[in-house]
Amino acid sequence: MAKAKPNLKTSAMSTEEKFALIKRNTEEIIGEEELKELINKNEKLKHYIGFEISNKPHIGHGLVCMAKVKDFQDAGVDCSIFLADWHSWINDKLGGNLEVIKKVGVPYFKECIKAAFKCVGGDAEKLKFVLGSELYHNNDLYWLTVIDISKNTSLSRMLRSITIAGRQEGEKVDFAKLIYPPMQVADIFIQDINMAHAGMDQRKAQVIARDVADNLSFKFVCDSKGNQIKPCAVHGHLILGLQKPTTWPVPKENLQEFRAEMKMSKSIPSSAVYMDDSPENIRDKVNKAFCLEGEVEYNPILDWCKYIVFGIGNDAKINIERPEKFGGNVSYDSYAALEKDFAEKKLHPMDLKKAVAEKIIEILKPATEHLAQPKIMKLKAEMEKLIVTR
Repeated sequence: MAKAKPNLKTSAMSTEEKFALIKRNTEEIIGEEELKELINKNEKLKHYIGFEISNKPHIGHGLVCMAKVKDFQDAGVDCSIFLADWHSWINDKLGGNLEVIKKVGVPYFKECIKAAFKCVGGDAEKLKFVLGSELYHNNDLYWLTVIDISKNTSLSRMLRSITIAGRQEGEKVDFAKLIYPPMQVADIFIQDINMAHAGMDQRKAQVIARDVADNLSFKFVCDSKGNQIKPCAVHGHLILGLQKPTTWPVPKENLQEFRAEMKMSKSIPSSAVYMDDSPENIRDKVNKAFCLEGEVEYNPILDWCKYIVFGIGNDAKINIERPEKFGGNVSYDSYAALEKDFAEKKLHPMDLKKAVAEKIIEILKPATEHLAQPKIMKLKAEMEKLIVTR
């Protein structure tokens, strides 16, 4: 494996500092000790995160995921954004039309991701994008790897690894959906990825990648002894959607899967704030959000506070403006203090919602400016027309 190129900023960081930067605000790292060893040996860390091209990216994809990409870059990781046009086609996004996905969906999605990276303090010019169809074109090794992975994975496991909607269809699900997981795993190996990045909803595919690594006929990233290196997997938090949960109280069993079902979704507009939403839309959506007074265990607004307001950058703060008779103005510079006051009902949901809406609008200002470019506005119009008519 190639050694990482020296960087004045990252070379001054210790292994512990780099790892802490990679790990912060994540749910889990599979292969944590292996990742530490790679950092300690100054091996090149090669990352990717893949996005389906469906609707427009929301702030979960934009702010939360790209904040982690910024952390990775700051830790010296070689990062790439995988635009999964074929996966989008398989999952019937944008009407299941591959050409529409490539010609309209991909370029607009890409600009939204660039805009998001600016919001988290990143340099959009340093982002590397990889388009799925370009990776697959005339690539025999890729398709051999898809078959190789499939030969080492059972049908039942593939079924467990497709989307929740696909699993619910049972035997009626179209066969293309079953090709999705081995392709997703092959994406990791064919790009020589040793640090895969995704939300917890993609965990199953990345565990497959680690499980089949030793049995693959074709070798990709290997150690000094020629053994295939299992890709480490960094899983980020899935931001909750703003909608009321389908079950209340929230079930304690299968909580992880339930949260995945209730995540912010591009297919449920009222659940999400999109990267290109207007201030008026943001205020309206947040104002209508599920946010019970004193409830801290399942609360989308507090979830956003923790992972967006206080999870992006190092100088996070939120200001609550309210009349003196309701306690007067107050500022919070830590999530713990805000949660404590909310739990003790010293902070009313409406006051918190108003402040969070304004904070999101403030954070999104660089995106608003980037997406206001005429050529991007034209793409947006085409995209919105597709969403309405698909």
